Amino acid sequence: MVDFWAAWCGPCHAAAPEVNALARDMAGRALILKVDIDAHAELAARFGVQSIPNFVVLRNGQTVFQQPGLVGRQQMRSWLESAGARAA
Repeated sequence: MVDFWAAWCGPCHAAAPEVNALARDMAGRALILKVDIDAHAELAARFGVQSIPNFVVLRNGQTVFQQPGLVGRQQMRSWLESAGARAA
């Protein structure tokens, strides 16, 4: 899962502890990445990021789910579990 964020984004800062906890919870089962849209604008554009935070779940290099907005860890976990179930 990729968390597109920016330092100036209040909701991104609110999401950060949830994203970090999810990364710990899913260690060894899923990779959680954070991409600063100001430092990597081309990558944000590639994924069509227009608002942040923006979460993209990838499986085998393909986007399987994308959602902007602040959500909790359980919602993020369900995205990852669903993406894993699709591959099984």
